[in-house]
Amino acid sequence: MPGSRTSTLRIAAVGDLHLDAVSAAFWARALATVSDDADLLLLAGDLTQDGTWAEAQALERVLRRVAIPTVAVLGNHDFQSDQTEVLTRWLERCGTVVLEGSSVVLDVAGVRVGVAGTKGFGGGFAGASGSEFGEPEMKAFMRHTRLLAERLETELAALDVDLRLALLHYSPIPGTLEGERLEIYPFLGSYLLAEAIDRAGADLVLHGHAHAGREKGVTEAGIRVRNVAQPVIRCPYTVYGFAQADAAWREPRCAGGGLE
Repeated sequence: MPGSRTSTLRIAAVGDLHLDAVSAAFWARALATVSDDADLLLLAGDLTQDGTWAEAQALERVLRRVAIPTVAVLGNHDFQSDQTEVLTRWLERCGTVVLEGSSVVLDVAGVRVGVAGTKGFGGGFAGASGSEFGEPEMKAFMRHTRLLAERLETELAALDVDLRLALLHYSPIPGTLEGERLEIYPFLGSYLLAEAIDRAGADLVLHGHAHAGREKGVTEAGIRVRNVAQPVIRCPYTVYGFAQADAAWREPRCAGGGLE
């Protein structure tokens, strides 16, 4: 990757902040060091507890202090109060890019980084998934997932960048759900997302949502998937590094403060 200013591109990621009036002070402390630890911050949904106006304002105050580019998708909790447009506006006020079936290209430390993002949705995984068959409610459920996956694939495939990332809330694979109850897998993600990612290609996939899952997994095509839900990574954020000469993988490290 020509024009690099540092030896490693550092990507900080976390999901499931569930920020509310009680936890806002925690997250202000927790993210205070992220601009020193990383070159880019990715937020994998459930940024708020209930998606209220007050939580949106509190989140904006926290993220306003982050000095590095920040990209986010929303999660199911952010939809609870039917105010996602308000939440998105507050995030955009502090410079956060909010993706839903869309993508962004950023120049980060001399590297062209493309991020395609969607909340995603449920439906289950190979051998234990729903289909667009039967009642209209089931058809609508699975159609929603399929349409989001198709849009993600389109956005990923169109990225002409040095590093291609997929940012989700729901999981594309069952591997990062291990530890969750099997009965709820269909509500935690969908294989349609992984199929879309494998067809389009990506260097790294990040998601949240599965609080009792595990961090590491891969798609059928071998693309690395990381569950960055805060209860899984057990720290304010984790940092993934890519050597800028060849986008070689570097193992992540936990970072951040304010855990007390």
